[in-house]
Amino acid sequence: MNAEMIAALREIENERNISFESLLEALEAALISAYKRNFGGEANAIVTIDRQTGDYQVYHRRTVVEDATEIADPKLEIPKAQAGSRYEPGDFYDEVVTPRDFGRIAAQTAKQVIVQRIREAERDTVYNTYSAKLHDIVLGSVQRYEQRNMFVLLDDRKTEALLPFSEQVPRENYRINDRIRAYVLDVRKTNKGPLVVLSRAAEGLVQRLIEFQVPEIQDDIVEIMAIAREPGARTKVAVTSKRPEIDAVGACLGPKSSRIANVSDELRGEKIDVIRWAADLSAFIANALAPAKVLGVELYEDEGIALVIVPDHQLSLAIGREGQNVRLAARLTGWRMDITSDSEAAEARERYQAEREARATQPAVDEGEAGEDEAVAAEGEDGEEAAAIDQDELLRRLEEFKREMFTNE
Repeated sequence: MNAEMIAALREIENERNISFESLLEALEAALISAYKRNFGGEANAIVTIDRQTGDYQVYHRRTVVEDATEIADPKLEIPKAQAGSRYEPGDFYDEVVTPRDFGRIAAQTAKQVIVQRIREAERDTVYNTYSAKLHDIVLGSVQRYEQRNMFVLLDDRKTEALLPFSEQVPRENYRINDRIRAYVLDVRKTNKGPLVVLSRAAEGLVQRLIEFQVPEIQDDIVEIMAIAREPGARTKVAVTSKRPEIDAVGACLGPKSSRIANVSDELRGEKIDVIRWAADLSAFIANALAPAKVLGVELYEDEGIALVIVPDHQLSLAIGREGQNVRLAARLTGWRMDITSDSEAAEARERYQAEREARATQPAVDEGEAGEDEAVAAEGEDGEEAAAIDQDELLRRLEEFKREMFTNE
């Protein structure tokens, strides 16, 4: 090694953003290992590299002691008389032991250390870059499939990200070299380097796409309060405005619904319902069931259940195909919903009140008394019969809803 090596390390420091001092320290540690591996590891060896000229030396380091009688290990200690008058007990005595043919080993070691450090620095750069993009959107090209998992070459042309099968949308089909926009779900450190995990099914993807399309969200005028999504089918987004003169729903929809249409196109035609968030829970639940019209909402806060009353002709619309609308509304609001028609509201209310009273007055089970055990068993059988009746009634109502839905279509 010489001054040219020092210049090369300085250039690496500037181009790769790797500390010059850390490169030299790593090189010194690697040279010590190489020396011990090739010339014996008994001696307490150290290696120093001149920061200006690049010259290196291998030293056998020993600790100076007062008298030879105090020496426990001659390879680690040396008496003051042998070291010289300028040394005091406790000082280090370094003796040059650089082998004549150590230059070739040093050159090979330097190359290996530099390559390893560059590789580690590149891995750190990738990890830091995509950690900063966590929960954001990135672009890439589909590279290959392995066991239904998709691998995407990101736009830096260096990083290959993973789109797991569990984070793919069933209706979406991508071919090799197709462009793809995905959500950074996670960034992990592995033995093979950083792993960027992507998602097309995350609710965060919809949020980022809407934020990109709506300037009012970027300006912190409109805020997304909640999202509920069934990937590939439908998404409900609750929004609110921080300024009364700005319509949050209208801002998200855009002129002729162009903004939300762009988001839907990016999601391969997924339907997106933008609803108005409300601080009042009853109003929020009513909004969440759009496009169905809600006549009334009764909240049972102790159980987190909302009894929602809708017009008879909109019962199937409120529930949605295969229960999708009410399922998304429940996830959006965080409340369980019991949907009932206007004509059956009184009956549903009475039934629910009776169930609540039965649960509240149900006697505690005393395991020590057989009579009470038998009473509880009999009560459980009655409950199972009631559940069966309720299930049959529910199936009957669902069949009516389906027939009504197909008739309306």
